Amino acid sequence: MPADAAEEIRGTAHGTAPVPLSVLDLVTVGAGRTATDALRTSVDIARLAEARGFHRYWVAEHHSMPGVASSSPAVILAHLAAHTDRIRLGSGGVMLPNHAPLVIAEQFGTLEAMAPGRVDLGLGRAPGTDGATAAALRRTERLNEGADDFPQQLAELVRFLDDDFPDGHPYGRIHAVPGPVQATSPGGVQSAHRPPVWLLGSSGFSARLAGTLGLPFAFAHHFSAQNTAPALDLYRESFRPSAVLDAPYALIGVSALATDDEKEARRQVQAAALNMVRLRTGRPGLVPTPEEADAYDFSPMELEFVQSWNANVIHGSVDEVRTGLDDLQKRTGADELMLTANAHGGDVRLRSYELIADAYGLPTPA
Repeated sequence: MPADAAEEIRGTAHGTAPVPLSVLDLVTVGAGRTATDALRTSVDIARLAEARGFHRYWVAEHHSMPGVASSSPAVILAHLAAHTDRIRLGSGGVMLPNHAPLVIAEQFGTLEAMAPGRVDLGLGRAPGTDGATAAALRRTERLNEGADDFPQQLAELVRFLDDDFPDGHPYGRIHAVPGPVQATSPGGVQSAHRPPVWLLGSSGFSARLAGTLGLPFAFAHHFSAQNTAPALDLYRESFRPSAVLDAPYALIGVSALATDDEKEARRQVQAAALNMVRLRTGRPGLVPTPEEADAYDFSPMELEFVQSWNANVIHGSVDEVRTGLDDLQKRTGADELMLTANAHGGDVRLRSYELIADAYGLPTPA
């Protein structure tokens, strides 16, 4: 890991933002839209985020969800790398138990070769889907085995990334390419730099592991808000300085949607909540339109879920959103806020990031 690894991780706050701002993209697909439309929106948002000074842009691995077109983070990141020049790109995250560590080392070594010095490798241990789909991905019915083996899988992945298995190890003669081995080969000029590893989580397991290993930590506040404070406390208490970081660094994922008309924000958020109701009850689909959500007859139980879910979505006018983000950062002490805008239309999501950038006085394109 290069000496400037901590700088790549930490970033810089711009304008009046209290901490660096970043983007988490779920590549959502709305009713009446295609995956092609969603991926085009991702390019538009990534370009906007780069132009306005957002620090990084991550995509998350999900499977078997019609409304989320991000099953292949490495493929999407390669596409975004071709359309951007400076913004950091990464996974938020790759679900490591779904993959052989060597494959991930190869994929992200390739991404690093495409976009040198601006790739992050965020790792999670959840399946990113339901149990049946996880079984198809992992070719096993023993799903807990993959999650329990996460620390060992992580250690193996890091060895592949650094190309430093000890002498006598069964994988000692195996190399992730592109990677550091090319720098040590005759005539080799390959950069030894490799993507910083982040651990992601929604509970205490990854928080403790990230702290113990001295790695940066990303917490999924956007769907596990009740666990945010305990997990961040555990991460900070467990932290041990490492070659990567000399002090803890934690970002949190935050659902945030700003609109020109605050009533429209409520409608968009209600539609996204209906999508979550369907997902949680085994009926995943495309993100419904606000009109469909307006007409939907929520049961009392569903309505209770929606109210609970929306309570953790910062939405409304841009002033409401800015105040909500500022308050959340103060409460949690997060070192970075990673914003995800969930809405039916790509234009609404794009406008939300633009409004938030304006509210904090982030840089404007030349």
